[in-house]
Amino acid sequence: MAVDGPRAMRRRPIQDRSRATVERILDAGRSVLLERGFEGASTNRIAAAAGVGPGSLYQYFPDKEAILERVVERAMDDLEARITRAFLGSLRAGDDAVRHHLEALLDALSDEAELVRVLSQDQPRTVGRRRAGFARRIDALVAGALLAEHPDAGDVPVDAVAWMLVRTVEHVTISWVLEQPGVGREAILDELTAMVGGYLGARWA
Repeated sequence: MAVDGPRAMRRRPIQDRSRATVERILDAGRSVLLERGFEGASTNRIAAAAGVGPGSLYQYFPDKEAILERVVERAMDDLEARITRAFLGSLRAGDDAVRHHLEALLDALSDEAELVRVLSQDQPRTVGRRRAGFARRIDALVAGALLAEHPDAGDVPVDAVAWMLVRTVEHVTISWVLEQPGVGREAILDELTAMVGGYLGARWA
């Protein structure tokens, strides 16, 4: 899926019937994407899954890339909002708060497990750039939250702490969702809670 930026729709739906058609196409695009991946998806398959003819599909979208980008954008908007809330909430004092928000993060990734799997296996450049940009925003938000919680940070390298914390939690949670190892959800949450709380406690002991 070699594209350099989001591809515009050919025609904006105005009437209710047109909007319903676009929604069917996008729902079908998601289903085909999860079943076939980016390379295996095609406009013919998406049109068939949506119950529309290829001509109807092309009235609104120039190609499959435009459809799949819109599908991924919508899913990532929701996922990013949930991940942001979970990361920031996990920095609050107390193991109960940390665990609660790590649960929210794990739930967000689990709810979109198939999408996460597809993106991890076959990631278009636009999604890669967006993911990198989102990671940088999370780093900055976490660093800001840490400074707000600990205004007397002193010599603690807050940016480094934020980067390591975000990448570690991200890697553990995504790996658990994708690999489904022989480690239970509660055990993962127990250990992540201990890790985050212990790490932050040690840095500001």
